[in-house]
Amino acid sequence: QVQLQESGGGLVRAGDSLSLSCAASGRTFSNYCMGWFRQAPGKEREFVATISWGGARTVYEDSVKGRFTISRDNAKNTGYLLMNSLKPEDTAVYYCAASESLRTSPQSYPYWGQGTQVTVSS
Repeated sequence: QVQLQESGGGLVRAGDSLSLSCAASGRTFSNYCMGWFRQAPGKEREFVATISWGGARTVYEDSVKGRFTISRDNAKNTGYLLMNSLKPEDTAVYYCAASESLRTSPQSYPYWGQGTQVTVSS
């Protein structure tokens, strides 16, 4: 199993930046692709970004392209999501997840963190 713990959420203003971290423990983190998802109140959990096990491939949801950057440091067993130009509609609980393959569907990820709240005020 892989245990995941997010950190770095908070309250920011529109246009600000925020960096989320995802610390992994348990099985070898570098064997897994990592994804970030978010869930706003009353909405389903949605895909944000994903990165391959070695970091060579990334996929982004259209609304975050050019604003968010996903990365990972396998030596530190940590993944990151840098969020720039934040908008009020980015407000949600953000989750990191791990999967054996590069997917965008939450159902493809068996391992999840507890989530961290990101709130963007207008």
